[in-house]
Amino acid sequence: MKTLRILLFFISTVFISEISVAQTETLEPNDTIAQPIKYGLRVGADISKPIRSLLDENYSGFEIMADFRIKEKFYVAAEIGNEKKDYFEPNLNASTSGSYIKLGIDYNAYNNWLGLNNAIFTGLRYGISSFKQELIAYTIYTTDQTFPSTAVVAPQEFSGLTATWIEFIAGVKTEVYKNLYLSVNLQLKRKVSEDIPEGFANLYIPGFNRTYDFSEFGVGYGYTVSYLIPIFTK
Repeated sequence: MKTLRILLFFISTVFISEISVAQTETLEPNDTIAQPIKYGLRVGADISKPIRSLLDENYSGFEIMADFRIKEKFYVAAEIGNEKKDYFEPNLNASTSGSYIKLGIDYNAYNNWLGLNNAIFTGLRYGISSFKQELIAYTIYTTDQTFPSTAVVAPQEFSGLTATWIEFIAGVKTEVYKNLYLSVNLQLKRKVSEDIPEGFANLYIPGFNRTYDFSEFGVGYGYTVSYLIPIFTK
């Protein structure tokens, strides 16, 4: 009987202790702060292209961009632009001009501190360009030193050309003032398709940048200023 009483006392003590712990965990306040996340349309422009237009007399261009947050870490994004590039080289004078659009998605890999809204992001784009090439003059190549190379001035225009590519982008975006952002990014591009002019080549593709004879890859960069138009918080 004494043993039974001791056992019942032990069981009662454990049971009461468990109830006390459960009540303590239930009543303990949750030390977290809910921080609203801004959802909205962010619009801006690539300032590197106007700067390049001022510094390089053979280039002119502009690009506007926009993104919209669809999840806490994901954004849909787009860029639209226009470029013109002239080539004046010893053996070739040519010009390329046209417009492009890039559509894709970005992922923000940065965990912001409370109240911040910065980004270290990566993304993918699908680019489409519509452009024309103009061959102004060229020199006929020859290895015979007796008769020097002859320059041919016979302008030809190849219009209605298109090209597509896949683009990987990575960059940093910083909120420098309320809803105002500065961003820098690097781009690696891979051509998917292109229309090649008969008897000529695409030296430059708007949006894709310079092309190379033995490579389908291209590179690019951007410096953007953008403003977030808040629509709702979540």
